[in-house]
Amino acid sequence: MNNQFDLVVLGTGAAASTVATTCREAAWQVAIVDPLPFGGTCALRGCDPKKVLVGAAEALDWVRRIQGKGFRRDGAQLDWFELMRFKRTFTDPVPKNREEGFAQAGISAFHGRAHFVGYTAIEVNQQVLTSRYVVIATGAKPRKLNIPGEQYVTTSDQFLDLDSLPQRIVFIGGGYISMEFAHVSLRADRGVTILHRGKRLLEGFDPDLVQQLFEKTQRLGANIQLQAEVKAVEKRDRGLQIHALVAGAEKTFEADLVVHGAGRVPDIEDLNLTAAGVEAGNRGIKLNDYLQSVSNSAVYAAGDAAASGGPPLTPVPHQKVVHS
Repeated sequence: MNNQFDLVVLGTGAAASTVATTCREAAWQVAIVDPLPFGGTCALRGCDPKKVLVGAAEALDWVRRIQGKGFRRDGAQLDWFELMRFKRTFTDPVPKNREEGFAQAGISAFHGRAHFVGYTAIEVNQQVLTSRYVVIATGAKPRKLNIPGEQYVTTSDQFLDLDSLPQRIVFIGGGYISMEFAHVSLRADRGVTILHRGKRLLEGFDPDLVQQLFEKTQRLGANIQLQAEVKAVEKRDRGLQIHALVAGAEKTFEADLVVHGAGRVPDIEDLNLTAAGVEAGNRGIKLNDYLQSVSNSAVYAAGDAAASGGPPLTPVPHQKVVHS
């Protein structure tokens, strides 16, 4: 197999696929690499499956709010197993369809974990791919909690693929992931607790709107604890026990499921960026105005891997990633 390319793209999400297909249409030799099923976070483990769950919860919410206004609810409720089966009709075909699309376009696809071994050289499955340019579009992953019992915590990816939804759920963090999942869970008549280390939820959003959401979430039955720092998760015979400091006081919470909603970070730590001389920070690859690495002009980044200031988990693929 030819291992010399004009472009190697790391990732198969919206940004990665757009760059790969656009450059292939320009007659470039293109390779694309991903250790996960092809399709990226948004199509498989984020935006799209989440919309299915949120849409069902919104529909049920409308049914409940219109009850007594000429409409009878007649026991409407979420069937979680059936909902997940329906969700998989959207997500399951994606990897095969994406891979077939790459093959039809003449893009060389590699399954495996990639890392740099040179300025523009990528090793994957003990093969070295050399290229004129590299685009990093590896997305994001849950931030490490670094607490005892972290292995008992369910990630957002895993939450979106649960066959059943336990009765008592604790969400770590009060960002948009936790709040969306919490409201889905509340509509499914589950007990919800949100432990957020900050002084208010959704700290990057409008305070007045957040306050309205806070009050509404409480009215729906959620137990919201602010200034709550989770210290450990412990497995017990009857479920999980969460140890936290809430406004300086030690408290414990019982749950059947603990969900990580405490933020995501760019999935770049194992790419060996040092070998390529690529500078990165906590928010991702450091870029100029052309989404080009500030320290390696042959490397570009897009999506959640890029420190470009865009909203996370938002599929806005950039057309200006690579220019000749």
